[in-house]
Amino acid sequence: MSRDPIVRPTAVAGSFYPSEPDRLAAAVRQYLAAAGAAGPRAPKALIVPHAGYIYSGPVAGHAYARLEPIAERIRRVVLLGPSHRVPFRGLAASSATYFESPLGRVPVDVGARDAVLELPQVHVLDAAHEREHSLEVQLPFLQQVLPSFRLLPLAVGEASAPDVAQVLERVWGGEETLLLISSDLSHYHDYQTARALDAVTARAIESLDGAALDGDSACGRVPVRGLLEAARRRGLRPHCLDLRNSGDTAGPRDSVVGYGAWAFEEGGQGSRVSG
Repeated sequence: MSRDPIVRPTAVAGSFYPSEPDRLAAAVRQYLAAAGAAGPRAPKALIVPHAGYIYSGPVAGHAYARLEPIAERIRRVVLLGPSHRVPFRGLAASSATYFESPLGRVPVDVGARDAVLELPQVHVLDAAHEREHSLEVQLPFLQQVLPSFRLLPLAVGEASAPDVAQVLERVWGGEETLLLISSDLSHYHDYQTARALDAVTARAIESLDGAALDGDSACGRVPVRGLLEAARRRGLRPHCLDLRNSGDTAGPRDSVVGYGAWAFEEGGQGSRVSG
């Protein structure tokens, strides 16, 4: 007998992004179109920002546009983002079988969730997901770009880079699996200070130096560190797709938040495109 679905409903629709499906889909399409043509190589992993769409949507669009040529191949998205509201140790899975956005429901990859729950640093903690925006704001972009996929959403608390890397390794998969790290960069500095701080963070990411990331670098520095460690082991090369802040997109310049988008590809040489 089939069980009733357990749905994690939208929490920030209408504040971080439009709650009306038509407006939301149109906004995402606009960000993707503005990003231009995708690069020649398929990314295995992406780092994307997670602020309100008017602020970070243009930057996120550069990351998601890279998926359009390979959208049919991707069947699973492993999505990690920082916990902003609930403190905890390790990584938190959700008991939900679907995550919802105004564009519909995304099924959770229950098999992948069971696999990572075998690791001691991963546990179910629904409270960490209930109001968390860092994961939710990625769903409409994914739903607009990918025709069919399952999601493994993990909120990240206090954890080491090896803890996070081990989780990524457990569900690494092949070309059907995309690793997606949700993180903004510096917070609430003036425009020039933010640009300087974010440039340092960009260099750390592009040199796979997770130890160089600190509290001023990125709110998602813990999952980013884990990705960088796994990228070193797996030979992934990062490419900076966009680097801006809210003063460049939709906000004042006296107190800004930084946003960056990176693609990690197998083989080849890394490169940087600064904003």
